[in-house]
Amino acid sequence: MKDQLRESSPTQDLRAYLLGSWTVERSLWDRASGARGTFTGVVRYSGTPDGGLALREDGTMTWPTHTGPAFREYLLRPGDSPAAMDVYFPDGKPFHRMSFRDHANEDSHWCDPDDYKVNYLWGGLDAFSYAWDVQGPAKDLLLESRLRREQ
Repeated sequence: MKDQLRESSPTQDLRAYLLGSWTVERSLWDRASGARGTFTGVVRYSGTPDGGLALREDGTMTWPTHTGPAFREYLLRPGDSPAAMDVYFPDGKPFHRMSFRDHANEDSHWCDPDDYKVNYLWGGLDAFSYAWDVQGPAKDLLLESRLRREQ
């Protein structure tokens, strides 16, 4: 699947690439319990005055203990190159770096006591995916997201 998604080269301007609305399908797997779930919805990236992006994700989550509406928000700020952006929680705390560039498309975030590792995969002009692998004493999760630009 990785080779099928890769098309030419990743975007040179991540902000311009992300701007707009994307559909998202996410699979959720708790490896410790075996529980599986899904999230489907829309991710909107809108410009901010500082040259960054506000991310708002709205959709429906299906999980053994919950089915219903779910949302989340992040702030993306320009990184040290146009091909990368730094992702922050809504309260301004740093989260991770986003990029599709080789050797820069992976990052991690320590959330005591667990380690979150992300891998972004360029899928062409209208698609990308990413996976969070969360491991530690409190969590053992794999969260895989596939996004397609809304037409």
